Amino acid sequence: MAIYIVLVNFTDQGVRTIKDTTKRGDAIRDMAKKFGVTAKEFYWTLGSYDVIDMFDAPDDASMAAFLAAFGAMGNARTQTLRAFSQEEMNGILAKLG
Repeated sequence: MAIYIVLVNFTDQGVRTIKDTTKRGDAIRDMAKKFGVTAKEFYWTLGSYDVIDMFDAPDDASMAAFLAAFGAMGNARTQTLRAFSQEEMNGILAKLG
């Protein structure tokens, strides 16, 4: 499974309904399962991003489809980072020769 870190900023709609943000987290966790994606952690943050989410997905296409559905809800804009574990990074470095 690939690891993805999703940086989230609330839209105006998301801010107006901020009291529902943890309920939306539960709904996103359930929605992710429909795409074969597993929600690992949600962190509400101070600073440049409102929430940081961590997901596992079988491939980029599954994650992209999930993120399209996530975005269509209209509560947040996302920036997604593909992350690599130490083991995965060692495999990448081994290919350097």
